This record gives sequence, C-alpha cells and structure tokens, in this order.
Amino acid sequence: MDPRVRAPEFRGRGWLNTGGRPLHLADLRGKIVILDFWTFCCINCLHVLDEMRPLEEKYGDVLVIIGVHSPKFEHEKDPEALAAAVERYEVRHAVLDDPDLEMWRQYTARAWPTLCLIDPEGYLVATVAGEGHAAGLAKMIDSLIETHSAKGTLHRGDAPFVPPPPQATDLRFPGKAIVSPDGGFLVSSSAQHQIVELAPDFTVVRRIGSGNRGRNDGAPSLAQFAEPQGLCLLPAPVAEAVGYDLVVADTVNHLLRGVALADGSVTTVAGTGRPWRSAPEDPEKSRALTVDLSSPWDLAWYDGRVIVAMAGVHQLWWFDPTEGTAGVYAGTTVEALRDGPLGEAWMAQPSGLSTLPAGQGAAGADDRLWVADSESSALRFVAGGALHTAVGQGLFDFGLVDGPATEALFQHPLGVCALPDGSVLVADTYNGALRRFADGQVSTVATGLAEPSDAVLAPDGSVVVAESAAHRLTRLAPGTLAAFAGEGAGQRYRTERPATRLGAGPVRLDVMFSPPPGQKLDDSFGPSTRLEVSASPPELLVSGAGVTTDLTRDLVLSSTVPGGVLQVVAQAATCDADVEHAACHLTRQDWGVPVEIGPDGAVTISLALFQHDQPAG
Repeated sequence: MDPRVRAPEFRGRGWLNTGGRPLHLADLRGKIVILDFWTFCCINCLHVLDEMRPLEEKYGDVLVIIGVHSPKFEHEKDPEALAAAVERYEVRHAVLDDPDLEMWRQYTARAWPTLCLIDPEGYLVATVAGEGHAAGLAKMIDSLIETHSAKGTLHRGDAPFVPPPPQATDLRFPGKAIVSPDGGFLVSSSAQHQIVELAPDFTVVRRIGSGNRGRNDGAPSLAQFAEPQGLCLLPAPVAEAVGYDLVVADTVNHLLRGVALADGSVTTVAGTGRPWRSAPEDPEKSRALTVDLSSPWDLAWYDGRVIVAMAGVHQLWWFDPTEGTAGVYAGTTVEALRDGPLGEAWMAQPSGLSTLPAGQGAAGADDRLWVADSESSALRFVAGGALHTAVGQGLFDFGLVDGPATEALFQHPLGVCALPDGSVLVADTYNGALRRFADGQVSTVATGLAEPSDAVLAPDGSVVVAESAAHRLTRLAPGTLAAFAGEGAGQRYRTERPATRLGAGPVRLDVMFSPPPGQKLDDSFGPSTRLEVSASPPELLVSGAGVTTDLTRDLVLSSTVPGGVLQVVAQAATCDADVEHAACHLTRQDWGVPVEIGPDGAVTISLALFQHDQPAG
C-alpha cells in the first residue's frame, strides 16, 4: 500500500449517533480515524465492536471510530433496523449507513469486518480484516500520535458522537425465552444485561443481574452479564447435583453462567472470558473453566449434556455440568453450509437450538436437535451422528418463500421451537415472521413481527414469541398455527456483494499479512501462519484445497462451474518484539469470497489480513 494514498470521501444514505449532522473527512482532519466496515448480522463484526471499546476509551481525545454499515441481508438495509441494531449493541461512535455498498467499493473491502486506519492528514495507512487486531492497531495509533504530535498535525478533542435518548421498557431487545419451573417465563433481556423472570401474564417477577455490563458473579443485584442470550434449565437431578438450575449463554462475555433460581445467585461455570482464537489442546474434552468460548448464543439439553450454539466459531459445543467439562460437538469452524458427520459438517453462525424431552413427542420427534443456522438462513438438525439440512440453500441465498423444503427460504432466522407433533417453528428474524416446517413443507404462520428471535410453547399450548425489536413477548392468538400464506411470501433475495471475476485454470491466492509495529511472527507453539481453502460448490476448486502453513496458494479453478464461493480461513500468530514477558496475539479471518468464472477473469486474488505501512511522517 502506498503510504500517501488519500482516503476516499464518505458516501452513504445518512448518519446515526451524530445528532443528525453529516460528517466529512475534512471535519476529522487532525484526528486518527478507524473505519469499521460491519453488518449487524455478522458475529465477527460484533466481536470487533467489543474489541474497539477499549481503544475508544484509551484514545478518546485523538481517535474517531466510524462504523460503516455495509449490509448483507435485505432487512439490514432498513434504516430503522440499523438504528435498532446500533442501540442493541451499544455502539458508542458515529455510524454511516451505506446500503448500496458505495463505501465498501471505494475502500475495496472484501470481508466483514474490515478496518481501515486513516492518519490525521487524511491518508490511508492500514487495512485489516477479521478479529484480533486491537493490539496491532493500538501500536499503530501510538506511532501515529508520536509522529503527528511532533509535526503539529494532531488535534485533540471529543469525537463527534451524540448518544440517542434512552428508552425505558420492561425488556430491552429480549433474545431468548423459556418456560420457568412455575409456568411463567425466563427471558434474556440482552440490552439490559439481565435475566428477567415474568409471570404467565408477562408482568415482571424479578430481575437477575445488576443491569450493568460486566461479568461479576454473586447475588442477583450484584451479578453482571454482557448481552446474554440462550437459556437452558437443567434436569432436576443434575441441578441438585451441581447447585444451580439454569445455564445462561453470556454471549459477549464468552462465558456460560449458572443461576440458582432459589436465590438468583450467579456463578461462572464455563469459559475463561477470552474469545476463542484456536483449537483447545484436547478438543474432545477440556475442563470447562479453562477453555475459551466464542459468543455462545443458545443452549439446549440433548444427548445428556448442554449443547451450545457457538455462533462465534460456527460450531456446536457441549458442556457437561456434572463433570465440569466442555468440548466441540459439531462443525469445523469453516463458515458455510455442508452436511455430514458431526466432525466434518460446516455451519454458519448457529443461533437457535431446540429439542423435545424424551417421550414428549410423536414417534421420531424427540430424537433430533434442531438448529437455526442464521448466516446460511437454514433450518438444520442433528440426528444419527450427523448434521442434516431441512431447509436452506447457502450463505447468500435467502428470502420469504413457502412451499417444498427444497425451494423454501428464510432470512437470518435466530430461533427455533420443536413441537410435540414433530413440526418445528422457526423465528424467521429478518423476515419478521414465524414459519413452520412440517412434512417437508414450509408455511408462514404469522407476519408483522418485530425481529422475532425466539419462540416457545407455553404450558397452556399457546405460542409465545420474543419480539426483540419491539422489546416484548407476544402471545399468538389461538389457532395461529393453522398456516396461511403470509403477505410477501415468494420474495427471493441474494446478497448483492460484488463478485470477484476470476479466470478458469491457475489462480494465485495471496493473503497479505505483515506484523503490526512492535510485533513479530511467533512460532513458539507451532507454525506462525495457517491457511485453509475450500469452495462451495466443491467442484469449483479443481486443486488447491486443504490446509497449509503458507499464506499463498496456487489454485486451479474449474472451467465448467460458472461461479461459487471461495472459503478462505487465514490466521497469524505474533508476539511483542524485544520486550520482557512478551504478549502473544492471534489474528484470524474467514472470508467467503463470491466469485464468477470468465475468460477475462483475473489470475490472482489478494486478501488483506493485516496490510500496512509504517505511519508516514
């Protein structure tokens, strides 16, 4: 990258968190700027939002972070949905709404998330993709501060952030709900960082958690969560043995928490609080409090254990409360849609789980674990030691289509509810609908819901939906499960992210990585770099698939496949150079690169994991 490349001007539909004032690059001259290209469906983007919080706090007088929202799903283009997401995830910086991906193209982004660093004189000095870059960016910011303080081109002062007015509701962006032992409901109120117990009529009985973001254990008024989601009641004998009744997926803390319902006390039962970056030493079985988790999103009791939808790494994990152990259950960490044995299947941000207790369903209905695989807009299930797809076509195909399962489409579903008759309800979040899968067919049960994130069957037989964006639980009217063709059924979408045009035959893949200032590649625990390449459909890739330690790869693309998605997973391990007690860092990114094959296509493809020049003086 030329160190004197001028950063392109801001373009987009509008601004959030600025009090309605549009921003221009000239307004930020004298400040260090990070552009964060994100989309609110993407778990990796949410991880980066959390990674940026310490930088915003430490460098608040010299650093301006601008979130550039570049949507994947159709629903994410809705400005009201974006405004809700900015509040939901406590985004504390200005956000540019870029529904047509103008900024995405201007800055040649290829992946969510992508971060671009701009110096105080308005020049682009670094582009990075993926997670784990906070330490490297901090080093570069320190260098920019030193350089531009000496030049007199650094201006200190507040960032152009104007918070939205606070709203008071009983629930705030409820994520998941389950029936409580007394017939009411337990709900994760994610933006309030609490578990809320409701009576059957939805009145608040009590709150577990102080309401402040954090990770303290203790009494309900002192305990803290960070955007909790999934909830799972343990079987009575297990609960009695371990001393807690409820397991909570404490999503942004990357923890599982145990709650004793008698007094509401909270303990940490799994996770270190560090986000997962690489495989545990023994992925089959590890002490639960020593393993790193990654955005656990939902929980279900299945196969004698708690199964965890580990959205952050596109896997299912298991947790054994009695033994205090945890391990990988399904998935490889590759983000895509592929069925097969549990250890070989691919998933894409699993976010909802449901199963029936043994003996409570029709024949064959109680031996499946149902999964809402959100980024592939798919309904999937575990049975017979394998992962199967009931409905879903891939990462970039979605919509609101009823009919045979082979043709039906969802749009980023987050919740699923198995019913005793063998059918399954799907909280079709970005379609604002409740859908039903039965006998190989999908029908629409209800529409007009505000980002439904879960559904639960109440003791009286009614269906209760967590309407996340409406901040409430909603009980559907009796008879609602009698399916109807919902308004808008038949809409089909496909992600409009520009495809990379490549030629058939030999293609050179180059993942660009240079250690951040003050760091060096670290091979203390094995090779410092890793590159995994695959394709969907697999026939797209004639050769070049697999895992190597080199960040370049010679591929051969098929001349008979018109296009598809190249799946590229790269990581690099670094450590601080020339310091005592050096810290280790691992950066990682999973690209799903849409490609089309043509005679005039390129013969090289370059992806930036961490590409930079030393800040120019």
